[in-house]
Amino acid sequence: MLLEMTDICKDYMQGKLVVPVLKHISLQVAEGDYLAIMGPSGSGKTTLMNMIGCLDVPTSGTYLLDGENIAECSDNRLAEVRNKKIGFVFQNFYLLPKMTALDNVALPLLYAGIGKQERRERAAAALEAVGLGERKDFRPNQLSGGQCQRVALARAVVGGPRLLLADEPTGALDTAAGDQVMEIFSSLHSQGVTIIVITHEQAVADHAASTIHIRDGRITEHLQKEDGNE
Repeated sequence: MLLEMTDICKDYMQGKLVVPVLKHISLQVAEGDYLAIMGPSGSGKTTLMNMIGCLDVPTSGTYLLDGENIAECSDNRLAEVRNKKIGFVFQNFYLLPKMTALDNVALPLLYAGIGKQERRERAAAALEAVGLGERKDFRPNQLSGGQCQRVALARAVVGGPRLLLADEPTGALDTAAGDQVMEIFSSLHSQGVTIIVITHEQAVADHAASTIHIRDGRITEHLQKEDGNE
């Protein structure tokens, strides 16, 4: 298994009150899986995403990512895991406005200590792969929403992560741009990338091989496509 969660609980403090957000979550995702996570607002799916993405640690339970116990990692080690093993795609892109598409995509490689020439070559190749090779010198305000999301997707995969984690990746896009982004996800999955996507949209979840539903901090349903394909 690429990741394995066992009896994960997450509590937050509101003053002196303990608020349970995740309740006894157990989840396994194998290398090469494509999983959708669905649930209403307040269900705990964003907290689960943060846990999977090593942006937070559980109150109790065990989370193994690529065999490593995440709950035992230092903050520095968590940052290293995020940089080397996980690619993130968010609804709002989070591109740096004063940087070109190429420099935005190359940024994770800078943090990973990759030399400038290799950073630029790998970033250019990633932009080509999402159909934006000719716009590598454009800044975010010169790109459409769909193009910005494809830049963000190129940035997420440029380091060759083991896991691609996407939070509402089509939420800010029109239907045509959203379809383009989902086609890229399907292509990446066919190349062996493990994908977890959090979404409100059934059409987005339909691209995945399996779907879990979360409500009130618990997994209520885990649906697997019979053939495992789209």
